[in-house]
Amino acid sequence: MSDPRENSASTAADGTSFDQLLQAIDVNKQRYLTDLVEWLRIPSVSSDSGRVADVRRACDWVHEKFAAAGLKVQTVETDGHPLVIAETPAVPGAPVVLVYGHYDVQPAEPLDQWISGAFEPTIRDGDLFARGATDDKGQVLTHIQSVCQWLSTGVPLPLQIKFLVEGEEEVGSGNLERMLPELADRLACHCVVISDSSQYADGQPAITYGLRGIATYELTVRGPSQDLHSGSFGGAVKNPAIALCQLLSSIVDSQGRIQIPGFYDRVEPLTTEQRQQWQQLPQTDEAFASGIGVNELFGEQGYTTDERRWARPTFDINGLTSGHQGEGVKTIIPAVAHAKISFRLVPNQDPAELTQQLQQHLTDHAPPGVSWTLESDHGAPGMLTGIDTPFAKAAEQAIEQAFGTKPVFIREGGSIPIVTRFQSVLDCDCLLLGWGLSDDNPHSPNEKFRVQDYYRGIQASARLWNEIAKQSN
Repeated sequence: MSDPRENSASTAADGTSFDQLLQAIDVNKQRYLTDLVEWLRIPSVSSDSGRVADVRRACDWVHEKFAAAGLKVQTVETDGHPLVIAETPAVPGAPVVLVYGHYDVQPAEPLDQWISGAFEPTIRDGDLFARGATDDKGQVLTHIQSVCQWLSTGVPLPLQIKFLVEGEEEVGSGNLERMLPELADRLACHCVVISDSSQYADGQPAITYGLRGIATYELTVRGPSQDLHSGSFGGAVKNPAIALCQLLSSIVDSQGRIQIPGFYDRVEPLTTEQRQQWQQLPQTDEAFASGIGVNELFGEQGYTTDERRWARPTFDINGLTSGHQGEGVKTIIPAVAHAKISFRLVPNQDPAELTQQLQQHLTDHAPPGVSWTLESDHGAPGMLTGIDTPFAKAAEQAIEQAFGTKPVFIREGGSIPIVTRFQSVLDCDCLLLGWGLSDDNPHSPNEKFRVQDYYRGIQASARLWNEIAKQSN
């Protein structure tokens, strides 16, 4: 595929037609909101085997949305949940953009912490609350709505846009990763656009140029063949729950520094320029702490909050299970203890190499009297992309026009495992454009998406296609 910077778009919308498109977007806001609410009602939890039919309904919903707008669309079956691939007509001499998103969502538990039902979309104080509102149905739908509006208005798109919407992002995108090489010709593009992140702060939009990678595991420690009476056996056998806590505490010190030998060998130090840019960003530690409900921040010594969460590797315990979990007291030594753990990695760190390092660390630190197993779930490396590409410049213009504020360039602490795979298989640039806010609670109870930002996202998306075409001239 030729370099988009060497091509010229032959069908860029003229000013009058484009103004009519933007007016149509304003007029149809209620319909856009109705669509999102309808999609959010579908509990498409990809990790729940009891929700297979619901995940399929969410897939069918977006397929029908594309078909109704006149896009060429196909549902591609996988060994798990299907992919939806759609495209607008080719535009000779113009760039090709691939929009990626996902229709699956995280589990809603704990259900009792939701103010309104997780799959009963509810608007409160200008925010739409529902599982999937910001991660990722609401955000990917902004791009779908903008393209559908272009087509329905009759304004010719100045470039070709393809869509890939999958149903397994929340469980690691394993099938898409495996199938991507065979889909490469169909998905060939100059740039992938992904909206599955957030603005830097309320009122301060951002373009994300880096993501941390991830490696997730389940660690199991086993002791006696069955639960034992803690009075009769306490002090005579090793308690697996205590052993698990000891193993976990050996991984990280009190200052957040990871203790696995070799863990930091591939971590590149931040440049002075990067650190200075981030220190100029407007958010304070006090505001950040207040927004997430803590009275004090914590992290690796020698780094700012943004540096810790964007560009430094971390270790976290995601869940602990052992012994009696019911009401009241049951004095036992549990037979088994489990922990779900994850590492966030920075570019150049290798999840497979980490697995070997972690195995050796656990071997070296496991206490006597228990056995342990480590199961690797999924992993992906971190990524970086350029901030001076034609696509980044186009995004700057589009976002500033839609949000009324020039975006800042940031990195994101979260992971989108398929992004690095896109870069390597499709040989393309990436644009990570988040419309959400840092307090939107993805993966947590009361997930939300500000309705106004949903509308702004549609506006920014519509403008983006025009700006990319201009940049390629």
